[in-house]
Amino acid sequence: MRSIGALGKATNTKVETIRYYERIGLLAPPQRTDGNYRTYDDEALARLSFIRRSRDLGFSLDQVRALLSLTDQGTQDCKTVDRIARDHMAEIERKIADLIALRHELSTMIESCCGGSISDCRIIEALSPFD
Repeated sequence: MRSIGALGKATNTKVETIRYYERIGLLAPPQRTDGNYRTYDDEALARLSFIRRSRDLGFSLDQVRALLSLTDQGTQDCKTVDRIARDHMAEIERKIADLIALRHELSTMIESCCGGSISDCRIIEALSPFD
């Protein structure tokens, strides 16, 4: 058994985040000591590690909740997990495409700058609202 601080340290998770995950149901309510301190077992450590890894990979809380639910069931095939992962990958690909377009637009603005005064700056002009 470990304290909330030890659990946080073991998973690199802030104590407030652990409490939040408990409030929203991603982590089960922990056992309590006689002094009413939270205590966590190895199962809680494994579950929080799963949550952290999923969040590090960019899965939303709803996606993490779905993945945990499927993990808890354990008997289904992994088609649903595959679909969640593929949907997430598609979202990442959309974000990458947006970032590439943003980089191109910003590069174009930077290249158009002649290094004159602010009143003639093409970057400021491009960022200003149109009349």
